Amino acid sequence: MITIIDYKAGNFRSIENMLKRLGVESHFTDKVDEIESADRLILPGVGHFDHGMQKLKESGLIEVLNKKVLTGKTPILGICLGAQLMTESSEEGVEPGLGWIKGKTLKFQKLTLPESHKIPHMGWTDVQAAPMKKLTSGLNEDTRFYFVHSFYMSLEEQNQVLFKAKYGHDFHAGFEHENIFGVQFHPEKSHLFGMALLKNFAELK
Repeated sequence: MITIIDYKAGNFRSIENMLKRLGVESHFTDKVDEIESADRLILPGVGHFDHGMQKLKESGLIEVLNKKVLTGKTPILGICLGAQLMTESSEEGVEPGLGWIKGKTLKFQKLTLPESHKIPHMGWTDVQAAPMKKLTSGLNEDTRFYFVHSFYMSLEEQNQVLFKAKYGHDFHAGFEHENIFGVQFHPEKSHLFGMALLKNFAELK
């Protein structure tokens, strides 16, 4: 069973539908006791960084999430904004992030991109997957995922980089640190590639 965190800032329905296609049971909740008993967690997210952090605070779930993730070592997967919230900060706002991953979320700058590259970065993009990682089993080094974002993650620890992609310049598209995982793209919209990744997460021991 995968527990999807409902903090009123994520599109959890499409994730739930993709997991159902995989035959994986899931449910979404904003209840502390249900998160306390979860085997695996997904933190989705769409929208503005500060809005996401404020919604997490209002939900009253940060304390239980810190306990589950940092102390209990429960596997958790952040998707898009959900992954960004796990970093220390974002150029999109002033709120501090959860700080589970050393790194920052940065804005794509028009001056550093070719004229043909619009912001947000939207669509299918080739991704280089790090070998010998828990979530990349069955994925080739070069695979493709669906992105929709104006901000990207820049990680301090290179051994935590799970995926790299390029949009005008290279950027980190995913991380893996012990039980903490995050991806900038949308696996629930990435067909067979996304199904493979979510299956790997669902089967983590």
